Amino acid sequence: MKKVLIVSPNWPLVSFPDLHRARMALPYLEQYGWEAIILKIDPNEQQGTKDPMLCETVPASVRTWQAGCLPLSWTRWCGVRSVGLRSHFHLAAAGDRIIRELTPDLVFFSTTMFTVTTLGRYWNRKHGMPYLLDFQDPWVASPEGEAARAHTRDLKYTVGQAINRRLEPYTLRKAAHVVSVSPAYPGMLRARYPWLREDQFTVLPFGAAEQDLDFLHRAPVGQPVFDRNDGRRHWVYVGRGGADMALALRGLFEALRARVDVEPALRSDLRLHFVGTDYAAPEHARKTIEPLALEAGLGDMVSERTSRLPYFEALQCLLDADALLVPGSQDSGYTASKIYPYVLARRPLLAIFNEQSSVVDALRRTNAGTIVTFGRSDTLAAIAARITRSGWLAAPPAADTNWNEFERYTARSMTSRLCSVFDRCTRN
Repeated sequence: MKKVLIVSPNWPLVSFPDLHRARMALPYLEQYGWEAIILKIDPNEQQGTKDPMLCETVPASVRTWQAGCLPLSWTRWCGVRSVGLRSHFHLAAAGDRIIRELTPDLVFFSTTMFTVTTLGRYWNRKHGMPYLLDFQDPWVASPEGEAARAHTRDLKYTVGQAINRRLEPYTLRKAAHVVSVSPAYPGMLRARYPWLREDQFTVLPFGAAEQDLDFLHRAPVGQPVFDRNDGRRHWVYVGRGGADMALALRGLFEALRARVDVEPALRSDLRLHFVGTDYAAPEHARKTIEPLALEAGLGDMVSERTSRLPYFEALQCLLDADALLVPGSQDSGYTASKIYPYVLARRPLLAIFNEQSSVVDALRRTNAGTIVTFGRSDTLAAIAARITRSGWLAAPPAADTNWNEFERYTARSMTSRLCSVFDRCTRN
């Protein structure tokens, strides 16, 4: 059995999106010849949402090492809040010990704490250890991403991006392989660094964690967002908001307002819930969806909860909903791996995405929902018209997913592909 050291600083009971690739792979790794060793950070040193139920999904046999961390009370005075920075040298020391004692065959960084991935260079130089990177988000912002948040950029963000532009090529230079959730990221990175080869990349979205939905069906949890038995219809989106989603959301609200004009009873019968739309701390969180609904005259029908829910409460929202909405980004590289829990919830689904997003192909292949696309030159009126023509707002159709086709997107299938990458990168 070969061994892979998975560096995933966020780990249950912390509930952050970047831990799920590794977590969902754990039940299947041994089937494909790999044993996982997890290196994490003390969750008590981390801010944000916690979900103790996530711990129950981690197999008891998995060996887990926990690195120390400088207390926030020590570093706050100099502006260092990042848990990745505060634990950097502790992770380095813990990794040294794991490599000496357990002799893993490779290291896999599965995290959006990109500064942590620079340890790959350190362990490669000191121990000859090959390492893989998991690009779940851009490290250096794309031009589209920069444009979308131009109005929120501050000095800290600008300095951070300048540092990232130096650390990204430094870390990529010695990486054995790069796994990417989006087909856009390899092209973006190769354009930025011509010395990267096409065969150094594998596009691998997050898998669909069927076991998580099975877990909830056996032991449902409560969710604080809406009462499914209040006599109203509830349409739900769980995920981030942001300026880059404004076009899709404005198109949705424009089409819905026209529908309300035809069917006025919708104002009292229908509620749209947008949940977990800002990753910032509550005191810094900003609503980006309710203002668009107010602009469209739908403020009484739309609610936005910026704070994130624990993972299983968020999934319960999907199961309790009458229908599901997924607005996409104007950034063509945005993949929304969270689309798979939406499919597994088996509810009517409306997705509004950039025509170049990989989500479009996945939904069309699986017939898992109604997909409305937009391009760079599309107007708001054109997007709203397409949503109206789809007929979804008038009568959301029941899900008719092709589950045989969907198998390629499951966590088991994605783990099989991930282990093939591991096999290719193992030391001789």
